[in-house]
Amino acid sequence: MRSGAKVAIVGGVFTVVAGGVGYGAYNLWNGITGGAEGTTTTSAAAPRTAGSGPVTAEEVERTARDFLAAWAAGDDAAAGELTDNADTAAPAVQNFREVAHVSKAVITPGKPVGTKVPFTVDATVTYEGKSKRLTYASELTVVRGVTTGRPLVDWKPAVIHPQLTGEAVLRTGEAPNPPVKAVDHRGVELTPEKYPSLKPVLAELREKYGSEAGGRPGIETWIDDAAGGAPDRTLLTLAEGRPGELRTTLDAGVQAAAERAVKRYGESSVVAIKPSTGEIRAVANNRKDAFNAAFEGKQAPGSTLKMVTAALLLEKGLAAKDRPAECPKSVMYEGRTFHNLRHFALADGSTFEESFKRSCNTAFIKLIDDVGDDSALGTEARDVFGIGLNWQTGVRTWDGSVPAETGGEAAAQYIGQGTVQMNVLNVASITATAKNGSFKQPVIVPRDLDDRPIASAARPLEGSAARQLRDMMRATATSGTGAAAMAGVGGDKGAKTGSAEVGGQADSNSWFAGFADDLAAAAVVQAGGHGGDAAGPLVAAVLNAR
Repeated sequence: MRSGAKVAIVGGVFTVVAGGVGYGAYNLWNGITGGAEGTTTTSAAAPRTAGSGPVTAEEVERTARDFLAAWAAGDDAAAGELTDNADTAAPAVQNFREVAHVSKAVITPGKPVGTKVPFTVDATVTYEGKSKRLTYASELTVVRGVTTGRPLVDWKPAVIHPQLTGEAVLRTGEAPNPPVKAVDHRGVELTPEKYPSLKPVLAELREKYGSEAGGRPGIETWIDDAAGGAPDRTLLTLAEGRPGELRTTLDAGVQAAAERAVKRYGESSVVAIKPSTGEIRAVANNRKDAFNAAFEGKQAPGSTLKMVTAALLLEKGLAAKDRPAECPKSVMYEGRTFHNLRHFALADGSTFEESFKRSCNTAFIKLIDDVGDDSALGTEARDVFGIGLNWQTGVRTWDGSVPAETGGEAAAQYIGQGTVQMNVLNVASITATAKNGSFKQPVIVPRDLDDRPIASAARPLEGSAARQLRDMMRATATSGTGAAAMAGVGGDKGAKTGSAEVGGQADSNSWFAGFADDLAAAAVVQAGGHGGDAAGPLVAAVLNAR
């Protein structure tokens, strides 16, 4: 430990004084260390004994104890030497004290589970005469050093705080951006407490537009992502700033319905868009990892992409809603076999509309040869539906991909499999374009706030193709695979279901897209099965909030 720092083990509690700053840590392993009341020890600096094989329970307890004691004492060097990456760990412990301005900390270890040791941190943050408690839980793992054979803490930034990754640090001071009062398009305030899914979105809106909204920053402790990979995340507010008002395109009522909807299933996401303008009305996720998959996810969208494929075939005159389209149980293309769900087939003479509303894969695959261009689907997705055009929504989003492929891989794309990558924002936008007849780039912040460039598609969907596509979607919503989910939705409505098979997953991902009047929505439920069963009711609930 640093010069003059002493640890007195009294009743199992470390009481440390280092450099005039008080730190403390509970030690649940007093009996193992052999310390007695009133004993002075410097166990954090004790030499480690080299060994081999898996670390033992005693090594886990002793190493964790010593590391937490050194951290609690503010002993950067000793804490670093007890990890497998001293060059990174020691500065992190120093930053905890000097950058996060933690003036006192009580670290309480829990019971080890194998090589992992959970612990809680009860810290006091002090800055310019203002103090506040910051409490949280984290964990560490003890491993055997590759070259030294010593038991060491496996160093990760998350040891200091569970939300730290990469080069991010805890920082206390004047906030980098003023707070914002985000409101919906009618002026209703949107808070993360009332709308939990908006937490990452609101954090990013603050980072990007806080200065422009006219507020004044406060004093905060936040996670500063030095690499810029994520918006700053406030953990503690020591002194309130003055928020500026930021208008969004969201709708509080539709957002509330989206929040309720995703609670039905874990690992689900939903987005709603106004087709006539591209304004995003809602975004919600229910995920363990808190990732905004609705805006930034990348996965195969299944048969919801048949909206784009149908548009391509209709525009090229290779299909029409009332023209027969052969739908056998299975079909082979370029050495790959494709089949329909449960190997169903439609009767001879069935129309293309029937194939669309029943989501017949083989009817679409059989028309690929007639297209004569394996890149045509990607061109249609980009030029008509705006996929891959670098959308500037106002926050970070990913705008989909239909990469150039050939042969069987190109065929898989026609039914939303293979290398096609989408998220529900992309599929909701495709649905909105089908309803509107032309692409309106999705936005969550009105363009007039910052005059940013907005993507525009090369051309609208050809008029006859647009009318037929909407009619086929209406048929899907009333008498096709989407009928059950959309039964309670009124107005002018249409839908498309999708089930995306993902390698190694027992159940398909459930996708659903639909519109009702001037609102379009899409949802995905991981491993939810058929699109109409899981994702369908989520979309219907959101559409009914219009």
